[in-house]
Amino acid sequence: MNGGRLRLAVIIGSTREGRFGPTAARWFLGQARQRREMDIDVLDLAEARLPAVLTQDPPPEVEAVGRRLSAADAYVVVTAEYNHSFPASLKNAIDWFLTEWQAKPVGFVSYGGVAGGLRAVEQLRLVFAELHAVTVRDSVSFYNYPDQFDDAGDPVDPETCNGAAKVMLDQLAWWAGALREARARTPYGS
Repeated sequence: MNGGRLRLAVIIGSTREGRFGPTAARWFLGQARQRREMDIDVLDLAEARLPAVLTQDPPPEVEAVGRRLSAADAYVVVTAEYNHSFPASLKNAIDWFLTEWQAKPVGFVSYGGVAGGLRAVEQLRLVFAELHAVTVRDSVSFYNYPDQFDDAGDPVDPETCNGAAKVMLDQLAWWAGALREARARTPYGS
């Protein structure tokens, strides 16, 4: 791959107390870390503490997250589905930034009730399209998520889950490499 290892930012989108996001992220990170072509940065929005009010002069927390997003070649968003949508904390994090997302691929790991977070993912696809990001087709979703993980926080059907993660990571790696090469040849938007 031209340009060295790909930089993947895994974003944990929910900040609610008692959230399931870290459990889903921990499993996914185990899959992603098996990829030899990827370096991984975990961005937990509960720790990032981005302000809810967007200002002209971003505070240091925003600048720190911006540097991490800029350094990434690709993103995986771990998202809950709340009220048929994605968490407000995730929308806030997305809206603080613009060029950081452009011409980079985004994958999704979602969880929720009967829809497995897929309604949140469909809305996120629209948001990321507006930001000129490319969402990969395949995602990983956990419907009725408490029933999909054992007491140790591992999927009860690891073969299916691991297979879905591999397909998504394969697509993400392809797009990340292709788009990084394209950005190096011609900066996006120029």
